[in-house]
Amino acid sequence: MEDYLLKALCFDGQIRAFAVNATKAVGEAQRRHDTWRTASAALGRTMVGSLMLGAMNKGEDKITVKIQGDGPVGSIVVVADGHGNVKGYLQNPQVNLPANEQGKIDVRGGVGTVGSLSVIKDLGLKEPFSGQVPLVSGELGEDFTYYLANSEQVPSAVGLSVLVDIEDESIKAAGGFMIQVMPDATDETISEIERRIAEVPLVSSLIDQGETPEEILYRLLGQDNVKILEKMPVQFHCDCTKEKFASGIISLGRKEIQEMIDEDQGAEAVCHFCGNKYQFDEADLADLLVEIG
Repeated sequence: MEDYLLKALCFDGQIRAFAVNATKAVGEAQRRHDTWRTASAALGRTMVGSLMLGAMNKGEDKITVKIQGDGPVGSIVVVADGHGNVKGYLQNPQVNLPANEQGKIDVRGGVGTVGSLSVIKDLGLKEPFSGQVPLVSGELGEDFTYYLANSEQVPSAVGLSVLVDIEDESIKAAGGFMIQVMPDATDETISEIERRIAEVPLVSSLIDQGETPEEILYRLLGQDNVKILEKMPVQFHCDCTKEKFASGIISLGRKEIQEMIDEDQGAEAVCHFCGNKYQFDEADLADLLVEIG
């Protein structure tokens, strides 16, 4: 099944909903960073949540989600845009904790429960918008829910789920949903949705069994109540280039660049998000000195 995200209006506009299958995107991040089970689930859940937040914006607009908890995975950084592109990394990719009391991956133990979730939105304006909330769970679904309620004043329910193959650490399934209550939603509608959410299995297990984002929305909201507005492909995509890293090296200044030439006879730049490496030999660095003037 291909990765894609759905946007929908439900219950005659009382509810806005998103559902996403991001299995391949999270799998690509797992391969690039060689993440272990707990780290894979923490990074994957953050990527899934970020994809749905990013889908609320226009195409080129980007959001950066930062999770900074006191758990062993360290900080998590994910960037997503309105075109369904997502990339991310975490500080300590090789983290694999014992299962929690429910026999599931211990994401809370990996992320920690003391820290913050922050969202920075680059909407093409002079100043980016940023909002930050304390971590309330460390499971991340509840943390995204808390962020939406407190920073954006939108009552929401967010489900994020990643299923990891215990044999080879690959990603078997990853996805999620986000249901947002509009101002005119009735108590009856909200109660109906709460009942349905409580009965729905983990999204990753549904995806692993072959369910589509459409079918997941129908489970959550009832097929007759869902009007799908858009289906958008999503993918792991990093926009790093050698030119961008060259600009970063230039910003270090003439003295630093000269030291790279004299002491190291070159430089290597590695992208945090995708792991791509860019080599700058002495001639490249000399050209950058010329650019500085």
